[in-house]
Amino acid sequence: MEAMPYTQSLLSTGMAVGYHAKAAPPTVTMPRLKAMVSGAIGGFLDVAFNFNTQALLDDNLLDQFFKIGWKMVMLGDETWLKLFPGLFLRHDGVSSFFVKDTVQVDQNVSRHLPNELIKHDWDLLILHYLGLDHVGHIGGRNSLLMAPKLKEMDDVVKMIHTSSILNQANNNGHTLLVVVSDHGMTENGNHGGSSYEETDSLALFIGLKSDVSDYLLSKDHTVFQVDIAPTLALLFGVPIPKNNVGVLISRTFWHLTDDQQLRALELNSWQLLRLLEAQLPGLSCGSSPYDGLIYEQGSRISKCNGSLEKVFCCLYMHAAFLHSSWMSKEVSRSTYREEYSAVVAAYHEFLRTASEWLSRRASDRPVNLLAFGIAAMLLSTLLLLGLIFFICKEVYVGEKQNPSDLKKTSWWHLDEAFCVGVILILVLSMGSSSMVEEEQYLWHFFSCTLNFLFMRKAIQSVQGGRAGKNFSLLKEKNRTGFQIGSIFMLLISGRVMRGWHQGGVNWTNLPDISKWLEQAGSDHVKSIQLFSGLLVIILSLASLFIVGSNTKFVLVVGFSSLMSGLLVILHLIKHQDSMFAPSSYSATLLVQTIYALVGTVTLGTSVALPWFTTSWIYNASSNSIFHISTSNPNELRHKSLLLELRSALFVIGWTYIVSWCLLQLVLQQPINSMPILLLLVQVLASMIYSFYSGLHHKQWVEVAAIYYLGIAGHFALGNSNSLATIDVAGAFIGISSHSTVLSGVLMFMITYASPMLVILSMVMYISVKDSSHLSFSLNLESGQILLRMLGFPCLVPLGLNSILLTAYTFILLLMRNHLFVWSVFSPKYLYVCASTICVYTGVFVVAATTIYTHLVLLLQKRMRISAHAANHKHF
Repeated sequence: MEAMPYTQSLLSTGMAVGYHAKAAPPTVTMPRLKAMVSGAIGGFLDVAFNFNTQALLDDNLLDQFFKIGWKMVMLGDETWLKLFPGLFLRHDGVSSFFVKDTVQVDQNVSRHLPNELIKHDWDLLILHYLGLDHVGHIGGRNSLLMAPKLKEMDDVVKMIHTSSILNQANNNGHTLLVVVSDHGMTENGNHGGSSYEETDSLALFIGLKSDVSDYLLSKDHTVFQVDIAPTLALLFGVPIPKNNVGVLISRTFWHLTDDQQLRALELNSWQLLRLLEAQLPGLSCGSSPYDGLIYEQGSRISKCNGSLEKVFCCLYMHAAFLHSSWMSKEVSRSTYREEYSAVVAAYHEFLRTASEWLSRRASDRPVNLLAFGIAAMLLSTLLLLGLIFFICKEVYVGEKQNPSDLKKTSWWHLDEAFCVGVILILVLSMGSSSMVEEEQYLWHFFSCTLNFLFMRKAIQSVQGGRAGKNFSLLKEKNRTGFQIGSIFMLLISGRVMRGWHQGGVNWTNLPDISKWLEQAGSDHVKSIQLFSGLLVIILSLASLFIVGSNTKFVLVVGFSSLMSGLLVILHLIKHQDSMFAPSSYSATLLVQTIYALVGTVTLGTSVALPWFTTSWIYNASSNSIFHISTSNPNELRHKSLLLELRSALFVIGWTYIVSWCLLQLVLQQPINSMPILLLLVQVLASMIYSFYSGLHHKQWVEVAAIYYLGIAGHFALGNSNSLATIDVAGAFIGISSHSTVLSGVLMFMITYASPMLVILSMVMYISVKDSSHLSFSLNLESGQILLRMLGFPCLVPLGLNSILLTAYTFILLLMRNHLFVWSVFSPKYLYVCASTICVYTGVFVVAATTIYTHLVLLLQKRMRISAHAANHKHF
């Protein structure tokens, strides 16, 4: 409070009463506003609605004020206008999501304030300042902009309070100034979760008479945010919103008489009792609140036992009886302060007990509807797993494969059992709140262990082949060398990413690489960022020209991507330091140019490349390791379509990977540039390993391993199962004006950078994977070949995601009354649902790309055959 001296002086002199108002998760604006005006606890679905707010239909304070003829004015966050359309006499709303703006959003409110304070045509003035929230998103709680912004808010409080004092002196009535915050923020300025920093908000009442000595001696300065609604309703004499679960804040009523204070408690108790009766049909306290009570020790109940309904009735009737008894002693009431305190304590016992139960009850949902949804999810999961099993049977059992490779494809090896065990372990751990909070440790362990199993299998393949010919043994050793080298790359990069961010919830305060670099200074972060960007470009071009650098189309694709990369480097050099400040036109234009160029290269390559593949495929260098995995001339002649398809998919898959990494270098926090580079290294290493593994692994195991890498990378970028780690600020990079759709898409891209990258890499995986099991099936139709190429890369991510979604939906149903249902399990479920969107989107892109490329190549082949037949007929 050092930055707000005037507000602090009001508290110290008793002219204001302040509280820590605990907000319920999710700690985002829209559900918190609902809680303050309706007293009801919303659901986690409000997180999604926060970006597309709809009108509030529940009973609320503003509707009550409107009904009694109040005139209301709103200035600031336009969320109010969406929640309460048509209620305001005047309004001037601003977007709350354009977080780069820390100045204009507040100046737009303050510029109206002097004129509004001298007007007398309004009864309620709402000022919603956004600058503090935006400063937090940009630089965290310790931002250099935080203290000046707090001082600016202190000046606003001073202006309003001074004006209210003048109005009171001129007999223009009393004014109550309520200063509240909708949520808190973490050290890095984010919010949405349930940590103390995020749920700790402010409730400050200025203008109520308060005994400063009593207030300072009181130890109870914590209330709940939902308590604001019944407090304001009773202070202004309007009905308490019917779905309110809050309890009035007693100290705001100290200026009233004892009768009035007890009447307020009674009204609040009646409202909660009616809400309890609606939730518990068996609850009936009788026509008289005193029937059937047994009192001990002078009108005191020792305890309330029995069913839930009996406990609530017992508590309520006890308070009502004490209140009635106190009222009957009207003549000598002033001498019965002990009895008065007993009445207040009895009411508060009932109110708090009812409020806590109703708050938990808010998490209940129709069990039958949820059970139907789980059944539908289970059916889809079984269907996907059935398709995977069918393809496994066709590929590994139904076909007559190469005898030397068939021996290596026995059904259950250690790596295969571990892949299945990963899912079982994860499903079993979902019921533990601590495991959900620290899930990242599981994925890092799974990925590392699976890579060690792959290394073990690669070494065993050499030992098992020593009895063969020297040439075969040498070839096998070369293959194993590449496999082991790629695994070492995966292990080293994975360990660095594991230590980059200390993720999760409970151990974020521990040191990690990112904290060390940030403490070392921005120059070190900038150097690593530029180094990572340059290496991304170099690695990308090197991997592309393995296909054949002498082909014109590949050169065009490579040059276009090089230009995109250089623009990204230019952006990092010139504008990265001020990317979240009120951005200049040149910075925004440069980022928009990057978006346009990357999008054009990606779309142009995926659409145009299949039409040019035939013209350059046979001129590509024969030593390309990704180009083809066989040298049999007859097979090349009979399988030219397969050769063309794999070659085209390699270049398209490369474009997807590189374009995505370049975009992430622009969108991610500067500290995450190195993890983006390491993710690219992991993807390329996985492609090398998959190429040289042949049929030593079942294909579904390799796809599952790559998918696990993507999830581990998701946490390595600093993400967690808390909403507080979502990077809201990055969602406005390159956007000159607020757009809910564009910012939502960018936010999704930032959050799911790693999972989407590995799914898009499946296009390249299809091109590099050994397809000898297809080459030996010369009678297969091209459609069947396409199905087998797409089967595992598409169905395995869908199947794994479906298992996790179904399992967690079932667990959430079981945990709906758990203490941490809102703070742990519900945010995790939102992430699971968003992951489902990510997986389905990525798989759609992979499938659409492969099918489109195949159809174009098939059409060209038929056109060549028709042209050849026509020429032959002509001659």
